[in-house]
Amino acid sequence: MNLYTDLCSHLLFPLHERLKRHDSVARLRLLERSQWLSPAELQALQLARLREFLGDVGRHVPYYRQLFKELSFDPAALQSVADLQKLPCLDKPLIRAHQDALKAEDHGVLSRYNTGGSSGEPLIFYMGKARKSHDVAAKWRATRWWNVDIGDPEIVVWGSPIELGAQDRVRRLRDGLMRSHLLPAFEMSEAKLDAFVADIRRIRPAMLFGYPSSLSLIAAHAMKRGVSMRDLGIRVAFVTSERLYEEQRRLISEAFACPVANGYGARDAGFIAHQCPAGSLHISAEDMIVETLDPQGQPVAEGEIGEIVVTHMATRDFPFIRYRTGDMGVLGSQACGCGRGLPVLKEVHGRSTDFVVAQNGTIMHGLALIYTVRDLPGVEKFRIEQLSLDHTQVQVVRNAEFDPAGVQRIEDDFRRRLGAAVRVEVLLVDDIPAEASGKFRYVISRVKAFAS
Repeated sequence: MNLYTDLCSHLLFPLHERLKRHDSVARLRLLERSQWLSPAELQALQLARLREFLGDVGRHVPYYRQLFKELSFDPAALQSVADLQKLPCLDKPLIRAHQDALKAEDHGVLSRYNTGGSSGEPLIFYMGKARKSHDVAAKWRATRWWNVDIGDPEIVVWGSPIELGAQDRVRRLRDGLMRSHLLPAFEMSEAKLDAFVADIRRIRPAMLFGYPSSLSLIAAHAMKRGVSMRDLGIRVAFVTSERLYEEQRRLISEAFACPVANGYGARDAGFIAHQCPAGSLHISAEDMIVETLDPQGQPVAEGEIGEIVVTHMATRDFPFIRYRTGDMGVLGSQACGCGRGLPVLKEVHGRSTDFVVAQNGTIMHGLALIYTVRDLPGVEKFRIEQLSLDHTQVQVVRNAEFDPAGVQRIEDDFRRRLGAAVRVEVLLVDDIPAEASGKFRYVISRVKAFAS
């Protein structure tokens, strides 16, 4: 760690968090100690926190106060984390139906978030300062596993309008001080990719962060251009928000001469797990309880695939208790060679984000289209399928709030991005079936984006 990184991680960023009234620094100190507890000690810690969390929620959150009363559920009587199964799962429709009743009566400052998730179902939810602090601390801890820290030069290849739309003066100043550089992942034309490669060579980051599809595309482009990225001293490439395929891992690692660290989480569910240098995807168990369930809502046998359901114990202002992520995964049972007692998420399935190709050859991240449909009122589910360069089909499941004018908005916006002559076909349907994995693919492109 150099002197400037030390200044950022020990002074500037802690000051930033303190001004935002986040306790992420204190939380980080606790997490860096608790990660070395034995599995049995971590389970005891989880149970104690769960009793406290559910007791607090039962007193202050109207939805759960009523639910606990109806079920005669007493958090103080929990004998194990498995007793969580006495409570029903929480999903997006339930959150939408009980949004106000899910807010704690004594909640602090809440930030409103809007996410479609990977299933394409729009969701509005709220996040308190404790949740933000815990997520920051969990990510910070995982970052340090790879011998990098806040303040080391970083390039973030991202596409969320929350991040890209927040580049005001204060945000730019903060990112500049922390040496974090944001590259928008929406458009991946030849010219954009050339610029990305040049930026990475100029900045010489210690770490990369982004979608696996975006980083692998930049890696492939650099290799295609004959531009070596192996001499930059990049220590690690963090990837998240999509399923990481082994071919992507190999390509990123080969091009940038660094390991690839997979992360699993979501804006709604929180920071769930991150890969350590020994190869395991460790669950942030001090804050997170992860279950894998079958279609009937029962726990699957060890080693079997099931839906990932999470309880985030830092969400008392707007609780996420047994929240159905829609992702499929497998829990592990073997201890990791790194020595940490944190449980392991052995596999994550079903996350995929495609690129789409405009008529002029511009390659765009699928999220460039997703946000148009996702943010329309009344859209419950959607799927975008690019059948050819000339034809894109959009299936939409809507409710009574949907304005028919939204169809024209989808058509107009998609043509602006894909080409004026593209046939954009919007189908209003009653349902969109899931794939065999149990999860929706919200963007499917039949157009070959990249030459092999």
